[in-house]
Amino acid sequence: MTQGQVNQAIRETFLAGVSTRRVGEVLRGLLGEGVSAQTVSRVTRSLDREVERFRAAPIADDILYLLLDGVYLRVKSATGVQRKLVLCAYGISVMGERRLLDFRLATAEGAAQWEAFLSQLRERGLCGTKLKLIVTDGCKGLHAALEAVYPYVQRQHCWVHKLRNVAALLKRRQQEECLLGARAIYQSQTRSAATAAYWQWAKRWRQEAPKAVACLERDLETLLSFLACPPEHQRMARTTNAIERCFREVRRRTRPMSCFNNNASCERIIYAVFSHLNRNWEGRPLTLFTHK
Repeated sequence: MTQGQVNQAIRETFLAGVSTRRVGEVLRGLLGEGVSAQTVSRVTRSLDREVERFRAAPIADDILYLLLDGVYLRVKSATGVQRKLVLCAYGISVMGERRLLDFRLATAEGAAQWEAFLSQLRERGLCGTKLKLIVTDGCKGLHAALEAVYPYVQRQHCWVHKLRNVAALLKRRQQEECLLGARAIYQSQTRSAATAAYWQWAKRWRQEAPKAVACLERDLETLLSFLACPPEHQRMARTTNAIERCFREVRRRTRPMSCFNNNASCERIIYAVFSHLNRNWEGRPLTLFTHK
């Protein structure tokens, strides 16, 4: 094998999900000899240019559903280890194609950082002409940013996040019955049926668990936005579960590491996971778009 082929094998192995530490071990069987940790590090550092190309590439304005969320990772800094938030955007196109669109390291989920992130998506081509729904975890900073960048797109508050918040306001003995009643709201087939289910649930729990009822009532409008979607899309559109599954892959890759040495090393891993998932999804649209 030439050195160029070895470097390509290192990159492909890393992008396929093998940790930096194990790349040399995995390639030993293929190459007949080990690859030094220094060589692996040098080649993976070359991914920095790919990260920048990924972030600069045009985004097709065919996204129907946009999911926004963040995952916290530990990164070393001059003052010690910090928890940094990775802002992420996941899109589903009008043809059902899944795409991880971008990611950025941030220090917090503030409105300014989300607005800068969303503005870059827009500058790269995601103007939102096809956007039907933006699904979020309900972060106030993110909602303020959406008002500035995509003010006319309907928003969906993730039911999984909302029910976690409701559960935190209940006594343990109340949780099973109360959450079962709340789930009946989003399991309704129409908005009017969901509204009726909400009032029935609120009547049952308002006196016994007023804070839990107020928590759900506050966001009821955005919790029911998904019911305007085609029936076959509604289950997918009511939560951020799709992007959360991507975060599980990120956590799997980063579990062996106590923390990242710097921002660049963190970004390489995120890019590796995103690149791997995007390649796996290419040409494989969601079946709920292809079977009607």
